[in-house]
Amino acid sequence: MSTVRVGVIGTGAISQVAHLPVLSRMKDVELVGVCDSDFAKARTIAARFQVANVYEDIEDLLRDGRPDAVAVCTPNHLHEVHVETALAAGTHVLCERPLALSVAGVERIAATRQRAARSVMVGMNHRFRTDVQAVRGFVRSGGVGALRTVRCGWYMFRPTGQASGWRQQRARAGGGAMLDLGLSVVDLALWLSGSPAPRRVSAVLARGSDAELEDAGAALIVCDGGVSIFVDVSRAFVGEAERFWLDLMGSTGSASISPLRLYRDVRGTPSNVTPAGASGREDAFTASYRAEWAHFLAVARGHVEAPDLSDQLAVHRALEAVYRSADQGRDVIL
Repeated sequence: MSTVRVGVIGTGAISQVAHLPVLSRMKDVELVGVCDSDFAKARTIAARFQVANVYEDIEDLLRDGRPDAVAVCTPNHLHEVHVETALAAGTHVLCERPLALSVAGVERIAATRQRAARSVMVGMNHRFRTDVQAVRGFVRSGGVGALRTVRCGWYMFRPTGQASGWRQQRARAGGGAMLDLGLSVVDLALWLSGSPAPRRVSAVLARGSDAELEDAGAALIVCDGGVSIFVDVSRAFVGEAERFWLDLMGSTGSASISPLRLYRDVRGTPSNVTPAGASGREDAFTASYRAEWAHFLAVARGHVEAPDLSDQLAVHRALEAVYRSADQGRDVIL
């Protein structure tokens, strides 16, 4: 296929600030429709991005719009059913994180994907940041030597839309700050580490006395080979600005993002080997989604191998262990 027909399911914030702005500027994409149960909102968003067709039901979009691929941007608890529905219609799927609310849900999607012979990719946009790509290349080339530890986190101050609505309800969100923010950084840590299997998890989560979900948390994840990942997240950070960071440390070097820094041991002296301009000039948020879509479209066209979702199974097993550890007050062995 030359031009890929794309439909967007869900017209919430992530569709409006990330997916639709990127898709509307891609020359090899035809936006065939947007879909949302709030038809009035969908119609307004469609007009903003000059999308002609608006749907209230996913089945109508899949039947009448005939998309080659869809972006699933609905509330968390709907991801699994919407991905399954799109796959059953023969459509490739880019799904916002999380792919499902449980390991069992991810396993079901993986099985459906295989039967449908279509691709499913999870929107882990941070993998496509230019600074993250620089770190990945450095680690894979042996720049840090034997990887030992990863320290990562994400702090936000009361993200837009978090004060009420589905993100504060366990049945619809699946989790609080650890799932909302932690899933991304754990995925990034495992991916940059070469996907070692998590084996032991110890975690603590913090929530207000009247809150259903946690607004902060921290976890230690020990993986095969002794690699340890420490993740620290908060949706209630009171500080100068949002913080997103990741530091890797190995036997002969280290790497960090935000800001990008690459160091290696050169004849017994720490040497800064950060390439000039590696962080890129484009806004990191927009650039990551543009690169994510370019990659997914290559997958849909068959130019790039489709993901098998094993990485998402590993991430979700780790996150389920995080919640068990926090609830039970003990280490969890995987």
